Amino acid sequence: MCSLFAHQPQRDYESQTRSLRLGGHCTSIRLELAFWDTLEEIAAKEGMSLAKFLTTLHNEVLDHHGEVNNFASLLRCSCLIYRSKSAALPELRDRPPILDAAE
Repeated sequence: MCSLFAHQPQRDYESQTRSLRLGGHCTSIRLELAFWDTLEEIAAKEGMSLAKFLTTLHNEVLDHHGEVNNFASLLRCSCLIYRSKSAALPELRDRPPILDAAE
């Protein structure tokens, strides 16, 4: 069983720090490359750049919760949700964007 996890490409769990501007402030986020790849996939599916997608997500969380605690963890969990829904429902791969432009 552990070979499934132990034999994964090392590149996937190599971490990378990226800088971006959220809410008018410069910040940096450190995630594993597998998460950056997934976020780029989600952003492309939404027809957005990664920076635009991250800003949109950050703003929506801020609007909904009033604050954004641990954005990096939120991003990792978002990737897990996206992957689990895509695995459970393969038709999601060809569906319209996840985000509602009216929100």
